[in-house]
Amino acid sequence: MSDRHRLFLALWPDQETRAQLAAAAERWTQRPVPGANLHMTLAFLGSCDLDQWRCIDESVSTIISQPFEINIDYLGTWPRSKTQWLGTSCAPEALGELVEALGSALLGCDFQPGRQRFVPHVTLSRKEQHLRTQAGLDVIHWPVDEFVLAESLPATGGVRYVVHKRWPLSGRG
Repeated sequence: MSDRHRLFLALWPDQETRAQLAAAAERWTQRPVPGANLHMTLAFLGSCDLDQWRCIDESVSTIISQPFEINIDYLGTWPRSKTQWLGTSCAPEALGELVEALGSALLGCDFQPGRQRFVPHVTLSRKEQHLRTQAGLDVIHWPVDEFVLAESLPATGGVRYVVHKRWPLSGRG
Protein backbone atom coordinates (compact mmCIF):
# COMPACT_ATOMS: atom_id res chain seq x y z
CA MET A 1 0.00 0.00 0.00
CA SER A 2 1.31 3.42 -0.96
CA ASP A 3 2.09 6.09 1.63
CA ARG A 4 0.43 8.67 -0.65
CA HIS A 5 -3.23 8.85 -1.62
CA ARG A 6 -4.87 10.93 -4.37
CA LEU A 7 -7.83 12.36 -2.45
CA PHE A 8 -10.77 14.67 -3.09
CA LEU A 9 -13.92 15.84 -1.31
CA ALA A 10 -17.08 15.41 -3.34
CA LEU A 11 -20.82 15.13 -3.56
CA TRP A 12 -21.69 11.52 -4.31
CA PRO A 13 -25.02 10.97 -6.06
CA ASP A 14 -27.61 8.56 -4.70
CA GLN A 15 -28.53 5.60 -6.90
CA GLU A 16 -31.45 7.31 -8.68
CA THR A 17 -29.48 10.49 -9.40
CA ARG A 18 -26.47 8.45 -10.56
CA ALA A 19 -28.70 6.54 -13.01
CA GLN A 20 -30.04 9.81 -14.44
CA LEU A 21 -26.52 11.29 -14.74
CA ALA A 22 -25.27 8.11 -16.45
CA ALA A 23 -28.18 8.25 -18.91
CA ALA A 24 -27.31 11.88 -19.68
CA ALA A 25 -23.66 10.92 -20.22
CA GLU A 26 -24.75 8.25 -22.70
CA ARG A 27 -27.02 10.73 -24.46
CA TRP A 28 -24.66 13.67 -24.69
CA THR A 29 -21.23 12.08 -25.16
CA GLN A 30 -19.39 9.52 -27.24
CA ARG A 31 -16.90 8.61 -24.50
CA PRO A 32 -18.91 8.62 -21.24
CA VAL A 33 -17.25 8.39 -17.86
CA PRO A 34 -18.25 5.10 -16.17
CA GLY A 35 -21.46 5.60 -14.20
CA ALA A 36 -19.80 4.52 -10.94
CA ASN A 37 -17.33 7.43 -11.28
CA LEU A 38 -19.91 10.23 -11.62
CA HIS A 39 -19.62 12.79 -8.80
CA MET A 40 -19.20 16.52 -8.13
CA THR A 41 -15.76 17.47 -6.82
CA LEU A 42 -15.88 20.08 -4.07
CA ALA A 43 -12.15 20.20 -3.31
CA PHE A 44 -9.33 18.34 -5.04
CA LEU A 45 -6.66 17.54 -2.46
CA GLY A 46 -4.15 15.70 -4.61
CA SER A 47 -1.44 13.40 -3.29
CA CYS A 48 -1.77 13.22 0.50
CA ASP A 49 0.15 11.34 3.16
CA LEU A 50 -1.53 9.75 6.20
CA ASP A 51 -0.93 12.81 8.43
CA GLN A 52 -2.68 15.05 5.89
CA TRP A 53 -5.48 12.48 5.58
CA ARG A 54 -6.01 12.57 9.39
CA CYS A 55 -5.98 16.37 9.36
CA ILE A 56 -8.57 16.45 6.56
CA ASP A 57 -10.79 14.02 8.47
CA GLU A 58 -10.61 16.06 11.68
CA SER A 59 -10.98 19.44 9.99
CA VAL A 60 -13.97 18.74 7.77
CA SER A 61 -15.78 16.82 10.52
CA THR A 62 -16.55 20.17 12.15
CA ILE A 63 -18.46 21.56 9.15
CA ILE A 64 -22.12 22.32 9.64
CA SER A 65 -24.29 22.66 6.54
CA GLN A 66 -27.94 22.25 5.63
CA PRO A 67 -29.03 19.58 3.13
CA PHE A 68 -29.95 21.07 -0.24
CA GLU A 69 -30.93 20.15 -3.80
CA ILE A 70 -29.01 20.82 -6.99
CA ASN A 71 -31.03 21.13 -10.19
CA ILE A 72 -28.78 19.82 -12.95
CA ASP A 73 -30.02 21.47 -16.17
CA TYR A 74 -27.03 22.71 -18.16
CA LEU A 75 -24.62 20.99 -20.55
CA GLY A 76 -21.25 22.69 -20.52
CA THR A 77 -17.75 22.25 -21.89
CA TRP A 78 -14.13 23.03 -21.29
CA PRO A 79 -12.86 23.14 -24.87
CA ARG A 80 -9.18 23.22 -23.96
CA SER A 81 -9.33 19.82 -22.24
CA LYS A 82 -12.20 18.58 -24.45
CA THR A 83 -14.32 17.94 -21.37
CA GLN A 84 -18.12 17.66 -21.52
CA TRP A 85 -19.97 18.20 -18.24
CA LEU A 86 -23.38 18.71 -16.67
CA GLY A 87 -24.01 21.53 -14.27
CA THR A 88 -26.62 23.87 -12.98
CA SER A 89 -27.83 27.22 -14.26
CA CYS A 90 -28.56 28.29 -10.67
CA ALA A 91 -26.35 26.85 -7.93
CA PRO A 92 -27.95 26.71 -4.50
CA GLU A 93 -26.49 29.12 -1.95
CA ALA A 94 -25.87 26.20 0.45
CA LEU A 95 -23.53 24.58 -2.11
CA GLY A 96 -21.35 27.69 -2.29
CA GLU A 97 -21.34 27.93 1.51
CA LEU A 98 -20.27 24.27 1.79
CA VAL A 99 -17.40 24.75 -0.68
CA GLU A 100 -16.27 27.87 1.20
CA ALA A 101 -16.45 26.09 4.57
CA LEU A 102 -14.41 23.17 3.22
CA GLY A 103 -11.78 25.56 1.86
CA SER A 104 -11.49 27.32 5.20
CA ALA A 105 -11.30 24.04 7.13
CA LEU A 106 -8.56 22.73 4.85
CA LEU A 107 -6.31 25.75 5.44
CA GLY A 108 -5.33 24.17 8.76
CA CYS A 109 -4.04 21.15 6.82
CA ASP A 110 -1.81 23.29 4.58
CA PHE A 111 -4.10 23.15 1.56
CA GLN A 112 -4.46 26.37 -0.37
CA PRO A 113 -7.82 27.13 -1.98
CA GLY A 114 -7.87 26.71 -5.74
CA ARG A 115 -7.28 29.83 -7.78
CA GLN A 116 -10.13 29.08 -10.13
CA ARG A 117 -13.73 29.89 -9.35
CA PHE A 118 -15.74 26.83 -8.30
CA VAL A 119 -18.01 25.66 -11.12
CA PRO A 120 -20.42 22.99 -9.86
CA HIS A 121 -20.29 20.22 -12.46
CA VAL A 122 -20.27 16.49 -13.09
CA THR A 123 -17.76 15.41 -15.72
CA LEU A 124 -19.50 13.30 -18.37
CA SER A 125 -16.64 12.77 -20.80
CA ARG A 126 -12.99 13.62 -21.39
CA LYS A 127 -11.29 13.94 -24.78
CA GLU A 128 -14.71 14.43 -26.34
CA GLN A 129 -14.56 15.26 -30.05
CA HIS A 130 -18.02 16.83 -30.41
CA LEU A 131 -18.42 19.29 -27.56
CA ARG A 132 -21.81 20.93 -27.04
CA THR A 133 -23.28 23.55 -24.76
CA GLN A 134 -26.98 23.61 -24.05
CA ALA A 135 -29.15 25.28 -21.44
CA GLY A 136 -32.64 24.26 -20.44
CA LEU A 137 -32.16 20.50 -20.28
CA ASP A 138 -34.70 18.31 -18.52
CA VAL A 139 -33.84 18.84 -14.87
CA ILE A 140 -32.12 16.16 -12.82
CA HIS A 141 -33.07 16.88 -9.20
CA TRP A 142 -30.11 15.87 -7.01
CA PRO A 143 -30.91 15.80 -3.28
CA VAL A 144 -27.69 16.39 -1.34
CA ASP A 145 -27.51 15.28 2.29
CA GLU A 146 -23.82 14.39 2.64
CA PHE A 147 -20.33 14.92 1.26
CA VAL A 148 -17.56 12.33 1.01
CA LEU A 149 -13.81 11.84 1.06
CA ALA A 150 -12.86 9.75 -1.97
CA GLU A 151 -9.67 8.39 -3.43
CA SER A 152 -8.73 8.07 -7.08
CA LEU A 153 -7.06 4.73 -7.85
CA PRO A 154 -5.55 3.54 -11.14
CA ALA A 155 -7.67 0.95 -12.93
CA THR A 156 -7.70 -0.78 -16.28
CA GLY A 157 -8.73 1.81 -18.84
CA GLY A 158 -8.69 4.77 -16.42
CA VAL A 159 -9.42 5.26 -12.75
CA ARG A 160 -11.87 4.08 -10.14
CA TYR A 161 -13.00 6.01 -7.11
CA VAL A 162 -13.34 4.64 -3.59
CA VAL A 163 -15.36 6.50 -0.96
CA HIS A 164 -13.53 6.33 2.38
CA LYS A 165 -15.74 8.48 4.60
CA ARG A 166 -19.12 10.23 4.52
CA TRP A 167 -20.24 13.27 6.49
CA PRO A 168 -23.95 14.03 6.75
CA LEU A 169 -25.31 17.51 6.12
CA SER A 170 -27.54 17.76 9.12
CA GLY A 171 -27.67 21.48 9.76
CA ARG A 172 -27.00 20.67 13.40
CA GLY A 173 -26.25 23.49 15.73
